[in-house]
Amino acid sequence: RGATPLKRLQVLAVLTLFLSFDLVMFGAFTRLTDSGLGCPDWPGCYGNASPIGAHAEISAAQQAMPTGPVTHGKAWVEMIHRYLATAVGGLIIVLTASAWVRRRRQEHEPISPWWPTATLVWVLIQGAFGALTVTMKLFPAIVTLHLLGGLALLFLLCAQAVLRTHAVQQRRPVPVSSGLRVLLWGVFALLTVQVALGGWVSTNYAVLVCTEFPSCQGSYWPPMDFQQGFQVWRPLGLLQDGSHISFAGLTAIHYAHRLFAYLVLLGMAVLAWRLVRTPGLRTQGRWLGWLALLQLATGLSNVVLGWPLVAAVLHTGGAAALTVVLTWAIYDSQADVLPSRVSV
Repeated sequence: RGATPLKRLQVLAVLTLFLSFDLVMFGAFTRLTDSGLGCPDWPGCYGNASPIGAHAEISAAQQAMPTGPVTHGKAWVEMIHRYLATAVGGLIIVLTASAWVRRRRQEHEPISPWWPTATLVWVLIQGAFGALTVTMKLFPAIVTLHLLGGLALLFLLCAQAVLRTHAVQQRRPVPVSSGLRVLLWGVFALLTVQVALGGWVSTNYAVLVCTEFPSCQGSYWPPMDFQQGFQVWRPLGLLQDGSHISFAGLTAIHYAHRLFAYLVLLGMAVLAWRLVRTPGLRTQGRWLGWLALLQLATGLSNVVLGWPLVAAVLHTGGAAALTVVLTWAIYDSQADVLPSRVSV
């Protein structure tokens, strides 16, 4: 109350980012509790706005298959995820409309209105992928793209929150070397690939093909079929020819994620060390280091403890948090360009 319009928009951007982070976490919970088909239609639940109206249909499905994909509990988990996604979409509409109104009134606006507009378009695309996740019966490629889309949404919202914070606090990004900027974007790219690999492991239920670390199935190079494992466009559990994916194919999916994790952790360790040594970016460096350790701990827990729900959800949350921290560091810094010498 009493804050300037600029400050209110900055708070709204941070709030939308926070709720979007919650949405990604709850999406992981929905997937990991096998609630993705809790309401097997879209956008409602058996044509109703909530599971209350679909009580008879859900009860019949649950009675026919008590441990199946449709139960009262799973239906509520799925619909709460959709309600939260709708709320995030509504907030993004407000951010977009406010930015364009301020531009039309020629008021000071620290970011281009095309930023929230692009975010609005992206969240609509995310909604379409959410619908396809249900209608295509958890098609692995669609579910993985839906996860990556959620992290892209966090990137867009975090960038806007950082830029608005700069305007409210009247400060500029921290000048850093071009080498550090390259390292920031490089680690971000590595994280994106690793998240895609992790999503592919989860959506293909390939976590438990290796239940030991650092070896897998008693070997450091177990039997693997990468051609089957990375045949992307196929139904869950099947290959394009309709046959079942082999255990060696699932092992290839799991082990590729594990091997690439070593490279990502190395890159994050180097980047965290560089950021901690840079005034103005030390907070991001510390967050990056601790989150990398959390990812290592939860990843190992998933393997050796049999994929516990808490560790699995935290593993997705850690990936989302790393995306936010890296975006924060990228947009809280800029390349330090020295003025060129002018000869007289």
